[in-house]
Amino acid sequence: MQDKNLIRLRRWIATSDMTRGARLPAERALSSTLGLSRAELRNALLVLEAEGVLERHVGRGTFLAKSPNAARNGRGMEATIATLSETTAPIDAMDARLALEPELTRLAAVNASPKQLRDLRRLSDDMRAAPTWAAYETLDHDFHAAIAAGSGNALLQTLSEILNGVRQVVVWRRLAPSQQRPEPEYHSFDEHDEIVAALESRDGVAAAKAMTRHLKSTRNALMETSED
Repeated sequence: MQDKNLIRLRRWIATSDMTRGARLPAERALSSTLGLSRAELRNALLVLEAEGVLERHVGRGTFLAKSPNAARNGRGMEATIATLSETTAPIDAMDARLALEPELTRLAAVNASPKQLRDLRRLSDDMRAAPTWAAYETLDHDFHAAIAAGSGNALLQTLSEILNGVRQVVVWRRLAPSQQRPEPEYHSFDEHDEIVAALESRDGVAAAKAMTRHLKSTRNALMETSED
């Protein structure tokens, strides 16, 4: 399984509007954006440089690779996500989540450790206090990834990681909220709380139903945006 710091950097690159050959922000700014220390960021940058996703030039900075095939030529999950993101419609990504995530949530109700449940409660609380949509998006990804980890099924967790990597690219860009941060009544807040409450009660059926309701709400919001 990939290091979470590396996943965070990959996701930021995938969902940014940067073009190939563009220069990445300075380390201080990027580490602050991603919520990483500069040492953690440098380690993640080194991995992507080795894969050919990034190019580093002494005295000039770090750049996205100019070759359009650089990410694909690297082995691993990033290549899969990049390829699938080019051919997956936003609604298809949401339908795939509806097929997978309720079952992951049901399994997490049985298999998640007490610490994993505490982490999920903290993530749900932190999302309400997110100062920006970018911060919320990162926490939301971590929330769903934590549920997948709590399922105890490594194969399903990997599938979920790929799926959520794709949805970061094709769904979040489409939603493009106009406000700086989620409004206090944002529907996902209560839905996340319901999911966590069911997990804490070890009620797999209720947890799966809560996840289904949450994903359907998100899907409906996506469809409304598409109609505008």
